[in-house]
Amino acid sequence: MEYLFGPVLSRRLGLSMGVDLLPPKTCNMDCNYCEIGRTTCLTVQRQRYVPEERVMREIRSVSDSDFDYLTFAGSGEPTLHSGLGRIIQAAKKSLGAPVVVITNSSLLGSSEVRNEVAEADLVLPSLDAATQKTFEAINRPAPGLRIEDIVEGLKQFRREFSGEMWLEVMLVKGVNDHEAPQIASLVEEIGPDRVQLNTVVRPPSEPVEPLSQ
Repeated sequence: MEYLFGPVLSRRLGLSMGVDLLPPKTCNMDCNYCEIGRTTCLTVQRQRYVPEERVMREIRSVSDSDFDYLTFAGSGEPTLHSGLGRIIQAAKKSLGAPVVVITNSSLLGSSEVRNEVAEADLVLPSLDAATQKTFEAINRPAPGLRIEDIVEGLKQFRREFSGEMWLEVMLVKGVNDHEAPQIASLVEEIGPDRVQLNTVVRPPSEPVEPLSQ
């Protein structure tokens, strides 16, 4: 299959069937801890990167397969695909498994994006910084992305979304670990159902170090 991968065993989600809506390494961030390498297409442009009907056809083809979640993730930021909401709606009609979106939270300031992501049953957004300086150091965002907008988008999404929201925080030694208390305060303000605190485990795109304790 071209757009689906797996199912793979996930620490968070059990047996997960992945959906990749973007060409390799198309993202609006270039996180220094990313396990799949440097971003080669850094963009904030939402568009139809891959044909929706072909993705939906592949999703329908696994309707009889056994997995715990259908997960929109892959090699870039899934909210960059302008048809995300329609694809999620079609997936939920075809499958019995719940739908997950893993996102870097960058576009949740847009009401259109929030409405599309809210079609999912479970959303795993991320927040790795409390200040713009640290945001730029760890996530290396496309020009124009601001941490203040991301935090406000997360708060608004939490108010609007009726499903489960598990917020992920990645701590990297010497890069953002000094902001852990400020990030914790923001997490409390956002109010997710769960918080998943991570450090570097898989080989990252840059020589960054995990926390040891």
